[in-house]
Amino acid sequence: MPLFALLVLVLLSAGCGAARPARPAPSPSAASGPSVASRSPAAPKRSVAPRPPAVRKPVLPKVPYVASGRYAVVRGGAPARPGREAAVRYLVEVERGLPIDAREFAAQVHRILNDVRGWAPFQRVDRGPVQVRVALSSPGLTVSQCRPLRTGGELSCWNGTRSIINALRWMTGVPQYEGDLAAYRAYLISHEVGHALGHHHRPCPGPGRLAPVMAQQSKSLGRCRPNPWPFPGRKHRRNGP
Repeated sequence: MPLFALLVLVLLSAGCGAARPARPAPSPSAASGPSVASRSPAAPKRSVAPRPPAVRKPVLPKVPYVASGRYAVVRGGAPARPGREAAVRYLVEVERGLPIDAREFAAQVHRILNDVRGWAPFQRVDRGPVQVRVALSSPGLTVSQCRPLRTGGELSCWNGTRSIINALRWMTGVPQYEGDLAAYRAYLISHEVGHALGHHHRPCPGPGRLAPVMAQQSKSLGRCRPNPWPFPGRKHRRNGP
């Protein structure tokens, strides 16, 4: 056999016996779909803002219908605010047995009366002569002190000697003032002391207008807006430095 033919025969036999290369197996990720990394990310969880702590309203003491029936003058005094008008001398009385701090009541009355929007400067004393006595009273004592006026144990009055302040109203206010107890207390003092100064009841002047301080706002505002001051247009300033 010629050498060239033998070489061709050897090459053909080697090529027929060689195994074909195996195909690469598909990767698990290719067989099962898109990889985890290719999936759309999950929506982030929303953070819940912490709730603010609940604000507890102070628990006001319950006013008894009747207390001792006897007044005690709150000792001490306080100067009148500066002004051109002559100061009105007054004192504060609190019925014994009421669950209300007498000194704090007297201090609030003095701040109200000496507000620049009020009637006049007021000097608090603890003995006569005085022009006004502001007397904090239980509902029962209010009824007896205000006769022949009918208060129903709810209203306050001027009885010719004292501005009778019903302790129930002082502590709870009225719905017309929508929870603004400080403003209602200013009205209560301004109104009853206004009677002591010779002022009389006045009606609501018109819808949407401020009620006069001498309107009976504890009963109804009519169609007026609440107003605790005799002169609400005066510029308010705090007493002291």
